[in-house]
Order: sequence, then C-alpha cells, then structure tokens
Amino acid sequence: MFQRQTSGSVVCPSCGRLVGVQEPSCYNCGQFRPGLWGYAPLINQFGRNLGFTEIVLFGCAGMYVITLLGDPSAIGGGGLFGLLSPGQRPLFLMGASGAFPVFGAGRWWTVLSAAWLHGGLLHIAMNMMWLRQLMPAVSQLYGVGRLVIIYTVASIVGFGMTSFMGILSLPWPLQGAGFTVGASAPLFGLFGALIAYSRRVGTTDIGQQVWRWVIMFVVIGLLLPMVDNWAHVGGFAGGYLAARWLDPLKEETARHYLGAFVCLVLTFASIVASFFHGAPFFQ
Repeated sequence: MFQRQTSGSVVCPSCGRLVGVQEPSCYNCGQFRPGLWGYAPLINQFGRNLGFTEIVLFGCAGMYVITLLGDPSAIGGGGLFGLLSPGQRPLFLMGASGAFPVFGAGRWWTVLSAAWLHGGLLHIAMNMMWLRQLMPAVSQLYGVGRLVIIYTVASIVGFGMTSFMGILSLPWPLQGAGFTVGASAPLFGLFGALIAYSRRVGTTDIGQQVWRWVIMFVVIGLLLPMVDNWAHVGGFAGGYLAARWLDPLKEETARHYLGAFVCLVLTFASIVASFFHGAPFFQ
C-alpha cells in the first residue's frame, strides 16, 4: 500500500491524465514531476491537488465547530449575517487577527491563523463555496506547491494590511479591522493569481471573468459595513504579486513543494501559538 512505484503510468495530480511515473513533467498540463517520485498513487488518494482543497475546507469547518463549542453561550443567532456566529473569546483564542490582536496583544502571527476562522454560518458557507471552485483551477495553472504559497502570502498581506489600517482613525469604508477572521483574504489572493496568469499568457477571457467577480465583491463591500475591504485588497495584492514572482509558465520545482510545506507548518504553528498565548488573557 505504501510502496513506491518505479514504473508504469500514474494519474497526473493536476489534470488527471495518465502519464509515465518517471516523466519530468506532464505532457498535457506541464505539472512538475506528476509521478511525485513514485509516490503519486498514495498521495493522489487525497485529491488532484494533493488534498490541499480538502485540507482548507475541512480545516475551516473544523475550526468553525471548535469556536462554536468553545463558548456555546456566546453563539449569535440574530439576523442572516449573525446566524451561528462564534463568540469573540474562542475566535481570539484560535487566532483572530486585526488591529487589537496584532498591535494591542502582540499576536502578529494571527495574519496566518485568521484565514481558518469564520464569523458565522453564511460567512463560512460563502467562502468555502468560492474556494471549492477556485483552488483546483489555480492548482492546475500553477501547481499545488505554488497554490499553497500564493494562498499563504495572500493571507499574510491581507490580514497584515487590514490590521495596520485598523490602527488609523479613518471613516468607513476606509477603516481597517480591529478584529477580523475569514478565508476571503486568501480567496482574493486566488483572484489575483488568476489575473496574473491571464496577463502572463496574454489571454483576456480569464481576466475579464475574474475582474467581474472582484468588482462584484467590491460593490458588496461598499454596501455592507461588516465586510473587511482591506483584507480583500491586501489579499488580492499579495496573491497577484506572489503569482507574478512564481511565474506559471516556468516549471514547478521541488523548492515550491518545500516552500508549501513550510507554509503549512507555519500556519499550523500559528494556530497552536494563538491558543497557548491567548489562554492567559481569560484566566
């Protein structure tokens, strides 16, 4: 079951086509080392993008349940946007970001953990629906290693920007967030990555569609005060710049996989650090 395959064909984790296990790249989509050094049959059991979509979806869902159970008495139920909203205490403990956590409590690492938390049922449902559609597409264009890096960079820049803007005395809708969570910052990073790809290959179809989505969300953000516009702006900028730097027309290499692994480890560490650092605040 866990043996390394050294001959024959495997399913490319990016496009799903059959390709030789020893091929340096997929003939169909260009995925670097589609045989994954012989371990593709094992790893492909987790999905075409090596399970990262599932990690995000189930990880966010699990964190949402944890924050609900962390303080059942604080669960909100008023209105569509407040339906099943966790209390601020469990959100803070698990790594919410914003001006107060980052600058007030010195919890700078929450720019990573906040992307795995959500403020209500509608909030998580909308983000997971969009991520489920976009992550496989970005993975196919950039490779899963670069997808993880783009996702992580977008989270850091998005929550870093809104936290900084949150310490400034600006009127809405220019004000940043004092306390914020959600996967929409890296989601906008995926938008930025798709636009970067469109510009890099010289096609307008992808870019035009993504810009329609971005404009739609911008309009919504200008109408609803609870939307974290700066996290969206920062996430988009972070994803776009990371995607330009990673260059989708170049082969994905082992360094990208290593970078993705480091991103995942740091993200997990940020959640653990948030809990242990935050616990004394409530004793």
